[in-house]
Amino acid sequence: MRSSQSRAALPADLQAVPWLARIEPEHAGRVTAELRVIELQPGEVLCRVGRPAIWWLGVIDGLLKMSNDSVEGLPITFTGVTSGGWFGEGTLLKREVYRYNIQALRTSVVAGIPAETFHWLLERSIAFNRFVMNQLNERLGQFIAAREIDRLTHPDERVARNLAALFHPLLYPGVGERLRITQQELGYLVGLSRQRVNEALTALDGAGVIRVEYGGVRVLDLERLRRYAAGG
Repeated sequence: MRSSQSRAALPADLQAVPWLARIEPEHAGRVTAELRVIELQPGEVLCRVGRPAIWWLGVIDGLLKMSNDSVEGLPITFTGVTSGGWFGEGTLLKREVYRYNIQALRTSVVAGIPAETFHWLLERSIAFNRFVMNQLNERLGQFIAAREIDRLTHPDERVARNLAALFHPLLYPGVGERLRITQQELGYLVGLSRQRVNEALTALDGAGVIRVEYGGVRVLDLERLRRYAAGG
């Protein structure tokens, strides 16, 4: 995040930060004062591999892609990050540089607190520690599942896996039951053509686990979607 292009958080921005209301008021005051917000355009890169991590970041509104390149130079997408999702705590805890790129797939509003404030909260706020611990636990489970399912080649299951991940109620509480996403954006995350994504969404709609709506997807049965993504 570039401080020179960021702005102070507005009341609506603060309401979209899922953990802010959970921490102690005296700690929330510092966060409110130091939280910065930036707007990204489609294709704009927020974090790059090898750059130092100096912010803890979260999506107020929009859709980001977390990716890297394989040893062969081919792009690998780890996951999407959508409304309500915060990321990078593992990198900050280890005080490492980024091992992935974060790129906006659409116009997105992103918030961040300085790394110093992140560590300050860890030292003082029990509620914040609980949130970060839950984040790490859920993220670990998500990446283990993604590793297992990536061995499968069926496109419908790959689309289901990515949708199930984006509907995660703890990692992305701002999504709810309806995800605003285009078939092209989903194709970028899954690594499939728009046409093949359309076919997969049609199959999932027909199975009764989602409903394809104008400009997005509504989940009808999250547990069935997860089982579908696991090849069940």
